[in-house]
Amino acid sequence: MSIRLIGLALLIAATPVGAAKPAALTIKTGETWQFSLFRGQPVHARKASADARPASGQIQVTVRSLLGTTMTIVSNNPIAFTYRAELLGTDNPVAARSCALPPDGRLSFESWPQKADAVRLSDFKVAPKGGACP
Repeated sequence: MSIRLIGLALLIAATPVGAAKPAALTIKTGETWQFSLFRGQPVHARKASADARPASGQIQVTVRSLLGTTMTIVSNNPIAFTYRAELLGTDNPVAARSCALPPDGRLSFESWPQKADAVRLSDFKVAPKGGACP
């Protein structure tokens, strides 16, 4: 057995079970998804219809191709969040400037000039007081 394989086996054995961070959510253009948050990451994600409304504690996101890429996002949570958005569809993901996600079912609309195949969302954090854009 090579030293590389032994090292890899030791690394896998030393990694605690359940230590993995929940994955980011990738939403393809034309799709709508609903999800909850756990430790700032999307969990329990499922496809939804664009005219659906998120249940209490859920977030709904729709990504469309319109003058580049647009995203509507609504949170049925009592607090505002900021988040990380990345545009996918080129060789490398492009970090996209995103604003705050307002609380209490208010809609947020994001628009980027780049055409993307999908948007990847992650790293949701409680927004500063008032939910202002960073």
